[in-house]
Amino acid sequence: MASSNVTGTGHRRGGFAAESAWATGWTGAAAVLMTFGGIMAIFQGIAAIAEDDVFVVTQNWTYEFSVTGWGWIHLILGALVFLAGLALFQGAAWARAVGVALAGLSMIANFLWLPHAPVWSIVLIVIDGFIIWALCAPRRESRA
Repeated sequence: MASSNVTGTGHRRGGFAAESAWATGWTGAAAVLMTFGGIMAIFQGIAAIAEDDVFVVTQNWTYEFSVTGWGWIHLILGALVFLAGLALFQGAAWARAVGVALAGLSMIANFLWLPHAPVWSIVLIVIDGFIIWALCAPRRESRA
């Protein structure tokens, strides 16, 4: 049986579905922030890998790691966040859970990156917190 379970109005038959394609505006906002944040993390990773003397290294920081190593972490994490953000635009159900997990990992990575780019790290930690909230916020849903 290959019939779709979605009616012409966007509601699912016999289950819950969001009232709009964006499941309110928060998922869309999270998708925009994830794609932008992913691109910025990719650039941050490339900068750290190519020229690791670009970033200031604070002495006696508890979490001392190689700047080049952190560059690879930011590059890979940024690519994953970007792809999850694109999947949110497509309405993939799995992208919300993956987005929450990746935003949490990004928060941790940016906390550990504080000695190298403090202002940027704090901004990204706040944005990641908003992404997590937006993806976990209750949605208005209707019974089809």
